[in-house]
Amino acid sequence: MVSSISSIYKQKKDEVTARGEEWHKEIEKTVKKLHQELDDMQKEHEALLKKQETEYKGILKNLDQINRRATSLQKSNDVKEMQTFIPMIEKQKTLSEFTQYSFPTFCEAYTDDNKVWMGGNTKELKLFDLQGHLHRTVSITYVGSFIYMLNKQVGYIDENKRAVKIISNSNNDVTIFTTGDWNPRGITSTASGDLLVCLYKDNQSKVVRYSSTGGVLQEIQYDSLCQPIYSSPYYITENVNGDIIVTDWKKNSVIAVNRLGILRFSYSKEKNIFFASAVVHDSFGHVIIADYRGDKIHLLDRDGQFLRYIIPREGIKSPRALCIMGHGEMIVGEGWTGNAKKIKYLK
Repeated sequence: MVSSISSIYKQKKDEVTARGEEWHKEIEKTVKKLHQELDDMQKEHEALLKKQETEYKGILKNLDQINRRATSLQKSNDVKEMQTFIPMIEKQKTLSEFTQYSFPTFCEAYTDDNKVWMGGNTKELKLFDLQGHLHRTVSITYVGSFIYMLNKQVGYIDENKRAVKIISNSNNDVTIFTTGDWNPRGITSTASGDLLVCLYKDNQSKVVRYSSTGGVLQEIQYDSLCQPIYSSPYYITENVNGDIIVTDWKKNSVIAVNRLGILRFSYSKEKNIFFASAVVHDSFGHVIIADYRGDKIHLLDRDGQFLRYIIPREGIKSPRALCIMGHGEMIVGEGWTGNAKKIKYLK
């Protein structure tokens, strides 16, 4: 009797120990995920600080020029020169104009009827026409960092629930499938109706092609030497030739593989002047990259060769999101201001 009780309690203790080990594993996974998110946030903060440092240096240089000119004007009787000096002072940017550290995440998806869905750092997706009029607002369960279009319906990634979701015509939030113990990020629909999703877990990353119902069709993770292709994939697009193109935030590069998952090219610049955010393609096969740190758009050909920079006359600040509208036009979402700008980039 005593021995049987002893064995029962031992069994219970073993169960508690096993459950404790499971909890520890879950805690470790959560901690690693939070560390990854903090690392990514740190990169964005560092990029912003470098930009602000450059702007501060510009202000100090301009102030030095103003001081020298003011000193010379004190010895001058030229009234006209004094009058032109006043607007020069007024044009200087003040330190109070620098925005504080809040990063609106931003993603866009273009519709067939010339409207664009936009997601930001709130749990809402908003549909605008090209004149800026709001047509529809949808509540979602996670911030709209990564959104996509499938069969004329908008969908998004719910990172908390590791789910790929879609919004029904009645504004219901529907889960298409979940990604198991892998965390989803960037997503895009393909010409064949599949979905390409960037996934990460612990120190591993991969791109998976799913059917529209969630069946796994293809996994892309290693190159021909069994080395990882990706470190931290974020945004993704499928080009007209079938290439799968991803921005990798840890590698700070744009990585393209062909439809079989074989490496095609990698594109990058110096880290202090380049930070690849969103990536899209157009009907000509151009690869178009939002350079969050460089305040410009990079235009590549389908083989990853640099063609030119796209910088609108009025400038862009911290471009984070892109979508192509056709006719050589695109919409650029500024991750820093939350503004969206329509740009003509091809004649």
